[in-house]
Amino acid sequence: MRRWSYLLVGALLISSGSAQAAGFTLPIKAITPGAIDNTVTQENIATTICVVGYTKTVRPPVTYTNALKYKQLSGSYSRYGTTNMKLFEEDHLIPLAVGGSPRDPKNLWPEPWDNTSQLGARKKDVLESKMHLMVCAHKITLQAAQAIFATNWYQGYLKYVAGK
Repeated sequence: MRRWSYLLVGALLISSGSAQAAGFTLPIKAITPGAIDNTVTQENIATTICVVGYTKTVRPPVTYTNALKYKQLSGSYSRYGTTNMKLFEEDHLIPLAVGGSPRDPKNLWPEPWDNTSQLGARKKDVLESKMHLMVCAHKITLQAAQAIFATNWYQGYLKYVAGK
């Protein structure tokens, strides 16, 4: 029998170094703290992340991400109680669109989908687009955008997407 210790804080549920609430999930910080691509800098965003199609040039193949997702769901992310990979997106915590590391396992985690609404991975996707546009428009620095995802992407969503 698996035992989890939970701490209820308002609508936020914190479990084993991660956070979950209705509609969003944070990765296990000790396993997925995020990692950046050191070849992407503030000085070269115009020739890297701000080029249309850039993420396609650095995105790892599905064979790599699927193998990693299965390994995570079978091990460090077994808290989800399933290895059904269709229920998860293998997501970059710090998105490729703001200079996240494409292949570092510290930047990849199985983020739950919510196929019934615009919750979970879909909310994070909206924030990713917003941060990418802001970085490329020089409204926020690359480092600041990366920090939003590395600390708590949901708080960034509330500030930059829901709060607008």
